[in-house]
Amino acid sequence: MTAAPLSGTRRWDAQRGFDELGRPLHGVTFCVVDLETTGGSPGDGDMITEIGAVKVRGGEVLGEFQTLVNPHTAIPAFIAVLTGITNGMVADAPPIRAALPAFLEFAAGSVLVAHNARFDVGFLKHDALRLDIAWPDFDVLDTVKLARHVVTRDEAPNHKLSSLARVFRSATTPNHRALADARATVDVLHGLMERLGGLGVHTLEELQGYSSKVASAARRKRHLAEHLPHAPGVYLFRDDSSRVLYVGTSRDLRRRVRSYFTASEKRTRIGEMVQIASSVSAVECATPLEASVRELRLIAEHKPPYNRRSRHPEKVTWLKLTREPWPRLSLVKRVLDDDADYLGPFSSRAAAESSLAALHEVFPIRQCNDRLARQPRRSACVLAEMHRCLSPCDGSVDPQTYAAVVRQLRDTLLRRPDDVVDLVQARMSDLAAQERFEEAAHHRDRLADFVRAAARSQRLTALTGCPEVIAARREDDGRWAVHVVRHGRLAAAGVIPAGADAVTYVDDLRATAETVLPEVGPTPAATAEESERILRWLESPGVRLVDVVGEWTCPVQGAGRHAPTFASTKVGP
Repeated sequence: MTAAPLSGTRRWDAQRGFDELGRPLHGVTFCVVDLETTGGSPGDGDMITEIGAVKVRGGEVLGEFQTLVNPHTAIPAFIAVLTGITNGMVADAPPIRAALPAFLEFAAGSVLVAHNARFDVGFLKHDALRLDIAWPDFDVLDTVKLARHVVTRDEAPNHKLSSLARVFRSATTPNHRALADARATVDVLHGLMERLGGLGVHTLEELQGYSSKVASAARRKRHLAEHLPHAPGVYLFRDDSSRVLYVGTSRDLRRRVRSYFTASEKRTRIGEMVQIASSVSAVECATPLEASVRELRLIAEHKPPYNRRSRHPEKVTWLKLTREPWPRLSLVKRVLDDDADYLGPFSSRAAAESSLAALHEVFPIRQCNDRLARQPRRSACVLAEMHRCLSPCDGSVDPQTYAAVVRQLRDTLLRRPDDVVDLVQARMSDLAAQERFEEAAHHRDRLADFVRAAARSQRLTALTGCPEVIAARREDDGRWAVHVVRHGRLAAAGVIPAGADAVTYVDDLRATAETVLPEVGPTPAATAEESERILRWLESPGVRLVDVVGEWTCPVQGAGRHAPTFASTKVGP
């Protein structure tokens, strides 16, 4: 096989969306909200008595919102003393049924900010649910959480709004009235954002992620991301000896890698990896699919210690129907060019053994592991006595009858698994009727493993049997991503430039794509995981087939049609 590299020079460098770049803080509209209530819990019947909010963007106040709210319940005396809001003040105020829609209209399209957002947003969402008012899908920031990791105890004794207002020299003194407290929270928010900007936090996503602690040693390494592009691709963390520690992929390399140094990383292993890392390199890719495929290949090549998955694609198990005078089923580690039929690959030997057991329940072929002569002279085993084997070893079955069973088994493996599904489901039903639910569940699990393996193998074989599939999809930026797939392996990827002739571009991409020669097995040219990722993209909405060389078809009566029915099978009460 000759290898021409996948396209790494083309990139999505025009008008990337917010999801790829992150939303710069200076362009985000924040709605800072504060509430006054009759108590501390809406679940205990406490009600909102005042809503105050300030809308800001880029440091500029865009508008303010304030309304008292009639709680239709008495305001406790200590609350009236604390807030200065009395029963007489709210008697003529609008109820929450009117006030809440007005606030939601004011806050529409913004990011909600509150000091202790769980309290304020919790009250608002509780009343929206109670009154059957649609709650928008707001992003929410909590200035208390941010302050806990920015403001030290040397600066303030606690993280109450009044203390933080003094630290950041707010122009408004909090006084337990909603609008005044919202104005003070605006100043606190801007003060926090100013500090975090010096730590490399420039987008809303980074600010949201900064709500939990990041080790100072990791934060100091944020410069490792500065040379990376805003483009899809694969990133590789390396240690002092250039050993690859971790491989990942992202639509935006710089933003994703920076998040390791400025955002919360709850995975202990990854936090440890960041401490060890001394450099980050990247492979820029034309499309996210190319990045995903490259990630798999690089993980398999380098076997990074901090990647848990995909490190050993070679460690799989296949179920083989042998080609010999008296065929049998066997578990093997690799596919040979021996004209045998294979099912898989299985990611675990246990799943392969489970599928093997399901097949042996239905097809009474021999289970001994050695080769038999055409005219064997042996004694029958215990399986024959239990009527679970046709027993060719002692001449109990003629070659023609045995071959007929093998043909039926081969058809089950490759095309139509109904015999196994029907028989095992019937046994499950019988066991469930006898309330032998554990045994029924055991049969169910065997059947599940077999159906998944058969469906997977049939889907993979359909794709890998095609010498070439070329497909395209219009991406969010309006341009067309094109992929060339050969025998289930991604051979080339690119994005048609604006104004370019599509036919010429596809022809050029096809001509420079990697040469992939056919090999044996359901996944001859790539790992099963790579081919499955390609399949998911090919089957995603909006994909158009440009050209298909060969026949890309799956059996009409294949295993895939059993998956939904089987998934809903119940064997217990």
